[in-house]
Amino acid sequence: MAIGLIVAYLVFYLLVGWLITTIFAGEIDTDNVLSSAPSILFAMALPIAVGAIALLIVTVRLGLLGKIFGPQPIRGRGWMWIGPVLVVAAIIAHLTGTDWRSWTGGQIAAMFVLGACVGIAEELATRGLVVQILRDARHSEKFVAAISSLMFALMHTVNLISGMELTTVGATVIYTFAFGMCMYLTMRVTGTIWAAIVLHALTDPTTFLSSGGVDTTVGTSNSGSAIAALITIVLVVFGFVAVFLVRGKVEAAQSAPAA
Repeated sequence: MAIGLIVAYLVFYLLVGWLITTIFAGEIDTDNVLSSAPSILFAMALPIAVGAIALLIVTVRLGLLGKIFGPQPIRGRGWMWIGPVLVVAAIIAHLTGTDWRSWTGGQIAAMFVLGACVGIAEELATRGLVVQILRDARHSEKFVAAISSLMFALMHTVNLISGMELTTVGATVIYTFAFGMCMYLTMRVTGTIWAAIVLHALTDPTTFLSSGGVDTTVGTSNSGSAIAALITIVLVVFGFVAVFLVRGKVEAAQSAPAA
């Protein structure tokens, strides 16, 4: 069911994206989608926003709105704070490593709108619906964390359709698995999916602003970007190690002890 839901979401997102980019083709710069606020909003933000609305409708129809947006049924442990701390550190490093003179106010605002759409849609799909489906199937939290992060990572293989190079997609999948683990830990240790949504919503736009493009790796041209690159490496290593550290299991409506 979890796989089917993610596949259905991706198909819907791609179809909506194709329709929107066809209708608003005149507003979109296909050579550099971040070149203007309208290009960012129509090419990237709007399709994801429509996808987020569709996911919310599915969530309501499945009767999972309260479970997903309510308190987590299992407590986190102290070591899990490493996940959100690394993500916050990366966000701050990206902000300090950004050449703000190369962006207009409209572009910056549009990218943060995009970030909000991404945060809601992707967290609802993976840390929300997928996690809840796996928990309802009585899987251990180690399994829940690993599979939800894997599905989150594999979602990004659709970038191949947009022409992204295979090596870039591969690196993205590795990073997003680790980032997904950090978002799972954020949700666990804070007790709410909203914390993961906010951190995710800040990660994408700050990364784009720092790197200068959607498919561009953050460089090391200044201290901020160099620190961001280092934090990213640490985040990836930690994300894969964290899989083996997660303990606990949600039993029905009861909270299981975590470690």
